[in-house]
Amino acid sequence: MPPLVLDNFPSTPGKVKLERSNYFGRMAHRWQTSSLTSPLFWLCGLASLAVVLLLVLNSIDGYNVVHIGSTWGGAQWEKQVRLSAHPKRSENKVVLVTGAAGFVGMHVSLALKKRGDGVVGLDNFNNYYDPSLKRARRKVVESHGIFIVEGDINDAALLSKLFHMISFTHVMHLAAQAGVRYAMKNPSSYVHSNIAGLVTLLETCKSAEPQPAIVWASSSSVYGLNTKVPFSELDRTDRPASLYAATKKAGEEITHTYNHIYGLSITGLRFFTVYGPWGRPDMAYFSFTRDILAGKPITVYQGPKQIDLARDFTYIDDIVKGCLGSLDTAKKSTGSGGKKKGHAQYRIFNLGNTSPVTVPNLVSILEKLLKVKAKVNIVAMPGNGDVPFTHANISLAHKEFGYQPTTDLHAGLKKFVRWYLNFYGASADGVSRL
Repeated sequence: MPPLVLDNFPSTPGKVKLERSNYFGRMAHRWQTSSLTSPLFWLCGLASLAVVLLLVLNSIDGYNVVHIGSTWGGAQWEKQVRLSAHPKRSENKVVLVTGAAGFVGMHVSLALKKRGDGVVGLDNFNNYYDPSLKRARRKVVESHGIFIVEGDINDAALLSKLFHMISFTHVMHLAAQAGVRYAMKNPSSYVHSNIAGLVTLLETCKSAEPQPAIVWASSSSVYGLNTKVPFSELDRTDRPASLYAATKKAGEEITHTYNHIYGLSITGLRFFTVYGPWGRPDMAYFSFTRDILAGKPITVYQGPKQIDLARDFTYIDDIVKGCLGSLDTAKKSTGSGGKKKGHAQYRIFNLGNTSPVTVPNLVSILEKLLKVKAKVNIVAMPGNGDVPFTHANISLAHKEFGYQPTTDLHAGLKKFVRWYLNFYGASADGVSRL
């Protein structure tokens, strides 16, 4: 098991802020389509979609993402949960982190524990990607005194048990079915995790005494077919381009409902293309690294008129700072006994890097760091739910809790490559040596 390397945040001299140029404005204009219909029409349609998705869930016979054995309960299990939840000082928080064996969940859990908060993790270890990577993350997290409960957020009995045992002050809800393209293969998994799972968690939180404040992961994908850049929290988000985006947008509407009716304090975070050590193998930077080292060709998509796709790549350490900042500024929920007692805080923030980089530039950086020339196949972007570009306006997060990313793509990828070679070995055959 390779050791976890906790590097300091690198400085970023000469970092270019692309929002000052008109490149992405021109790109947006080229992607502009016909005039839009009434926003009210789209909002009604989106609400109907959420209802249909919930109804579909009840008719699903087979949920195709496999969940590896889930067992919980017993004296030893309870002892582990209580020990993990114990904060270093009375003023520290006690946080339930869902998706704790995931990429972002692992890093957030470690950061919370490092500063003295009590942390209990929850993860179902499904096989959307190699579960051995999730198990490896679990070993690192548990070596720092964090216990990860193996179970599903749809298990209402498990959630009830955890909240009966522990008075969580906060919930960091990071569990989700991720990935835009996979939704075309297994749509039911997105309804199961991103809608039904969210509702099950909110139902538990609304009845908890005391109610916890909730911070949860939405996605920049909610901006969908929006062509105005940079993306602002005030922009329309009623035209999702993928089922994944639609479930995340539905999640924003659902959380608003629970905030309004039950007084839950809720903060949604729209992540922009998170990358870094211990990342997800389905992400482009990860799969490109694997294939370049293996001498395999990589596929780079282009938009209409040969426009290069671009992403607002955001390093994991910057995302963690945003997660902790939003958690620390979250106000208490106002409900009791499942009833709202007063106005409760509801917020949504972009967490991005504000400096979009084209995919060809990403490949170029990887080639230099890996010292290998990539074999590139350039093809037209298929209609699989992807969007041509993302670009975050982070002024609101900066104003509310001082969010300011400090890691440029070259510095972040350098750390990722170092971790990748250490974890998989110089051969980079993609087989973990655990």
